[in-house]
Amino acid sequence: MHMRVVFMGSAEFACPSIDALIVRPDVNLLAVVTQPEREKGRGRKCARSPVHEHVIGLGLPVLTPERVSSPDFVAELKELHVDLIVVVAYGQILRSNVIELPAKGCVNVHASLLPKYRGAAPIQWAIANGEHTTGVTTMFIVEQLDAGDMIMQAEMRIEDDDTAGLLLGRLAGLGARLLVESLDGIMAGAVSRVRQIDSDATYAARLKKEDGRIDWTMGARRIYDRVRGFNPWPMCWCEAGTGSGHLLRILKVAVEQDDGAGSSACGQILSAEGAGPVVKTGAGAVRLIEVQPEGSRPMDGASYLRGHRLAVGDVLK
Repeated sequence: MHMRVVFMGSAEFACPSIDALIVRPDVNLLAVVTQPEREKGRGRKCARSPVHEHVIGLGLPVLTPERVSSPDFVAELKELHVDLIVVVAYGQILRSNVIELPAKGCVNVHASLLPKYRGAAPIQWAIANGEHTTGVTTMFIVEQLDAGDMIMQAEMRIEDDDTAGLLLGRLAGLGARLLVESLDGIMAGAVSRVRQIDSDATYAARLKKEDGRIDWTMGARRIYDRVRGFNPWPMCWCEAGTGSGHLLRILKVAVEQDDGAGSSACGQILSAEGAGPVVKTGAGAVRLIEVQPEGSRPMDGASYLRGHRLAVGDVLK
């Protein structure tokens, strides 16, 4: 049996899944649907999506609709006589006119153990919230966000030094393997659909730059988790000294004891020596192990201390 498949994906997370489909002799990959070129970076140059870049040279038709559920594009999809649509980190919400098109439905690979962390940024928020376990779910798509019947799930441990970037790579590989197993079940007509319990659902909202601003009244462990979860984007950041107007990206921290500095203000520098400055938090302290001053390159905390005037008692905002 050959299955006629359209793949919809844009982000890096989707690349291993499309690779898994390409090598299957029983999958006829009709087209890749991805986000149109967008302006990126300081130069605001137009750039293709990671999936678009990934499939260049493979001879696959690449479609880039502004709105995937527009009548014109749905008509184009109908002409392909699709059996199944696979959606992985695409970036657009499918409406009923697309969902109901393929005979065997639309399958999504989502980077969480649903119904926890429905939404756009499940990897980042799982780390930022201090979770120890996450995973991947395959499901049939419905119009409600990430609420369809589940096909399969697989767990993965979140290591204590994982960043969102590191964990994304491992989950992407796990997602591709789970997609293959799910397709095997769909082709064999042996899929068990498991309904999600909506009352157990939590949500992982799309990240904004402001989410990265450090609130020094949070505890040291919570700040540590947010620094990991928001790396590589939006990155945690603060103002490098009261009234300085200069931003400081915080790339890596370590949890430290505050040595009884109970009277110090949150954000106050407790130590300005060694491997990096130690900053008072709402519970404990953190040492800034790796930072990036505004307009400069990333550097370790010790180098930052050598090149910048920072003294005990200064306050980061």
